[in-house]
Amino acid sequence: MTFDEPDEPVETIPLVSLAEDSLLEFGDETSLVVVTRWGEFDFPDAGPLVGEALRRMALGPVSPANVAASWEESGGPGWTVPGADALERVLTELSGSVVRSLGLNDGKGPLLSVVPVVPDPVFAPAEIVATRPVRLSRFSALRPDDSGLSLESPSARFRVLLAQPWAVHVAASLGKVVSAAEIAAQEGIPVEVVTRLVGYLVASGCVVAGEDGGRFAEDADPGLGLWSYEELLFHDRSRTWQAYGLPETAEPPRSPVAKPLGPGREFVLHRPDLTGRAEVGPTLTELLETDHAAPAFTTRELSAEQIGEFLYRAARIRSSGPASLPDGTVGEVSQRPYVSTARLYELELYLTVNRCSGLPQGIYHYDPAGHRLFLVSSDPADHRILLDMAMVAAADHRHPAALLSVTTRMARTAPVLRSRAYAAALLHLGALQETLHLTAKAMGLAAHAVSVDAGDRVGRALRLDWPAEVCVGECALDLAP
Repeated sequence: MTFDEPDEPVETIPLVSLAEDSLLEFGDETSLVVVTRWGEFDFPDAGPLVGEALRRMALGPVSPANVAASWEESGGPGWTVPGADALERVLTELSGSVVRSLGLNDGKGPLLSVVPVVPDPVFAPAEIVATRPVRLSRFSALRPDDSGLSLESPSARFRVLLAQPWAVHVAASLGKVVSAAEIAAQEGIPVEVVTRLVGYLVASGCVVAGEDGGRFAEDADPGLGLWSYEELLFHDRSRTWQAYGLPETAEPPRSPVAKPLGPGREFVLHRPDLTGRAEVGPTLTELLETDHAAPAFTTRELSAEQIGEFLYRAARIRSSGPASLPDGTVGEVSQRPYVSTARLYELELYLTVNRCSGLPQGIYHYDPAGHRLFLVSSDPADHRILLDMAMVAAADHRHPAALLSVTTRMARTAPVLRSRAYAAALLHLGALQETLHLTAKAMGLAAHAVSVDAGDRVGRALRLDWPAEVCVGECALDLAP
C-alpha cells in the first residue's frame, strides 16, 4: 500500500498539550495552579508566558514555535524566547500530564500522541538512523481507542494514540524486525517522516531499537525475562489507576449483596450453635502451627451436617445493610467471616457434591443469606468434569468428597473499584481460601486449594453468565486422613 504524494514538501512538527483531565486555576498575573490526576501543582511565579502556553496546551496540541510567535518574538523552533527556561521547568514538573504529539505541516492534527501513564516520565525522542533495526516490544499491544488505535505496553511509561493512517501503518509494520527505510519503501511514506515517527515510538517504550548485530536489550533483560505479557499486563493494570480502564459509556449495573436465587431444588443446611465453640475448639495458634500439607483424598463420606457447619462458619452472611462506598456512593453491603474490600463481597460459592450422606450428587449454588443450597445441575457429565479436574489438579487418584468452586460477580465491584475489580477478586479469593482451610482444620476436615485447567468448561457446568460472572478458584473438601 502506498500513499499519494503531497502537494508540498512534508515537514514534521512537534506538538505539546496537557492531558484532558488537567485543570488550570489562574491567580494573579504570575501565579497558577495545575490540577492533574497525579496531584495539584502550585506555580506562584510562573510568569505570563508560562500561563499563556499552558492555557493553549489545555485546549489541544500546539506548536512551541507558534506560541513563541504569538509573543512577537522570533525564536525559531522550541521555547527560545524570554521565559522559556521557566516553561521548561514547569513542563518537566508536569511531565506526567504533558502529551507529546507529532504532526505534519498539513493542518490535519497529530499523526500520533504520546500520553504519560506514570507521574514523572522523561520523554526523550532520539534520532533513529533509517537503517537501524526496530520492532515492537514483546509486551506491546494495539487496541481500539476513542481517538483511533492505542499502542501500549505494561513495561512502558507512555501509551501512544495512533490518530492517522501513516502512524497506524508504521506501528503495524513493526510486528517484525524492520528498519525505517524498509517501512518507507513498503508503505510509500517519506523516510524522514518514518524516522521521526519511529523516534517517538521508541521514546514511548512501546517500540525497541536494536543494538549492534541486531540484538535487542529487552530480550536479554533478566528481570523482564521472568514475565509473560499477560502477567505483566495484569500486574500493571491492577496496581495502577488507569484513566482509560472502563469506558464511561459501559458503566455496569450494581449487583445485589448476594446473587439472585435460581429455580433449582432447595436444601436447607444445618446451622450450628457457635456459643462457647471457642472454648472447646482448637486455638488459632494451634491451627496455624500444624502441618499445612494437602492430604490425599479419602473414600469416606461427608455428612450434610458437616457441610452445613462448614459453610455456616466460613462463608455465611452474618448481617447486611447500607454503607458508604469508596466511590462516594451508598450501597448495600454485608458482614461475612472473611474480609472483603468495603464489605462488597462479590464472591459466590458453588458446591459439587460427590460423597455426602443427606445430599444427592450434583452441583449446587450456596445462598449465604438463607444458608441454603440450590441445585444448579444434576447432569452426570458436568459433575464428572469438575471432579476429574479437581483430582488431576490435586495430583490424586481419587475424587474429593466435595469441591467448592468460587466465582466473582464483576458487576458487584466494577462500578466501585473500576480497573482493579478483578485483582480485588483474587485478593478476596485468598482470604476466603484461608478461612475455608482453617475452618476445615478446626472441624477435623481437610480443605485445600486446587487450580483447574478449565477453559470454559467450569463456566458451562456451573451455568454461569459469562463474562458477568467467572470462576476464579476451587477448594477440594474431604475428611482428614
